Amino acid sequence: MTKVDIFSGFLGAGKTTLIKKLIAEAYQGEKIVLIENEFGEIGVDSGFLKDTGVQINEMNSGCICCTLVGDFGRALNEVIETYDPERILIEPSGVGKLSDVIIAVQNLKNEKIQLNGFTTIVDAKKCKMYMANFGEFYQNQIEHASSIILSHTDGLSQKKLDQCIAMIREHNDHASIVTTPWDQLTGASILETMEQKKTLSAELDKLREEALAHEAEHHHHEHEHHHEHDHEHHHDHDHEHHHDHEHHHDHHHADEVFDEFGIYTTHTFTAEQLTDILGKLSNFAEYGQVLRAKGIVAGEGGQWLHFDYVPGEPEVREGTPETSGMICVIGVGLDQDAISELFGL
Repeated sequence: MTKVDIFSGFLGAGKTTLIKKLIAEAYQGEKIVLIENEFGEIGVDSGFLKDTGVQINEMNSGCICCTLVGDFGRALNEVIETYDPERILIEPSGVGKLSDVIIAVQNLKNEKIQLNGFTTIVDAKKCKMYMANFGEFYQNQIEHASSIILSHTDGLSQKKLDQCIAMIREHNDHASIVTTPWDQLTGASILETMEQKKTLSAELDKLREEALAHEAEHHHHEHEHHHEHDHEHHHDHDHEHHHDHEHHHDHHHADEVFDEFGIYTTHTFTAEQLTDILGKLSNFAEYGQVLRAKGIVAGEGGQWLHFDYVPGEPEVREGTPETSGMICVIGVGLDQDAISELFGL
C-alpha cells in the first residue's frame, strides 16, 4: 500500500522547505516519490530537492486542477507501477485548490493507494491579507486540510498569532495546527501531528483512563458520590478483575463520570506561573474537582514547559518542544470558563 500525502499552501508559504525537512528527519528509510506541479513551464524547485535522493516526476503543463483527468492520473499510476513507492508526496501549485487534488487522487480508484493526509502550510504573517485578497483559493486550502502547519511564526506577536488561528478556525475547526517554529521541532514530531497520532482528544483519553484508575485505587469520595454502583464493584473485585472493570467502565460510562477541558494554546508561561496555577486547581469550589491535568506549553526564552497535576502533587519541568501548546484537564463538575481564565486563555 502506498501512502499519499498532499502538501498544499499558497505561493511562498514554505511547502518545499517543509517537505525537505520531513524527507531528512521523518521519512528516512522509506521509498518516496515526490510529484511536483509547478504553475508555469519550469519546475524551479526540482533542483533544490534532487540532492535528497527522491525521484521527482514533474508536470509543468499547468496546475494539477487543470489536468485532473488526463496527465495527473496517468502520472500517478505510472509512478506507482514504475517505482512501487511506500509514500508519494504531492506538491501541487500554490494556486491550486486542495479539494481538486484530493478528488483527483480518489477518482483513480487504485487499490494500491491510501490517502494519508492533506497538509496545508499557512504563512502566519500573511494569513489575513491572503484571506481577504485570494478568498476562494486560499480558503479552499484551509477548509480541506487535515492538518495545518504555520510558517513564519518567529517574531509574530501573540495578538497576531491568535488572530491567524481564529481566522483558520472559522474555516476549519477540526484540523491539527502546528504553531511552533519549525527549527524547534523535529520532522518526526511534525509527521506525528500530520498523521493525527497525537491530538488533544487522544491526550484527553489518556488522562481519563489515568483519572479513572487513580480514583479506583484511592476510592475517592467524589467518585463514589457520582457513580456509587461502580465504586462498590471496585471494592469487590480482585486486582485482575478490577483492571478489566476499569477498562469496561472507561469505554462505556466515563463520559457520565468525568468532565474534560482541553485546548491548544500558543501563549507563553513561566515555570512560576504554572506552579501557581496548578496550586490553585485544588480549589474545588472555584474550579470543580480536578483529578488530573497535564500539558506542554511554550516558556519564555524559547524553552518548553511540561506540567502534570494530581491533587497535592503539581509538577513543572522543562521538556522538548511540541508542535503546539496543549492543556488538558479531567475532573468532576469542572468550571471550564474559570479554568480557562486561570490559564489566562
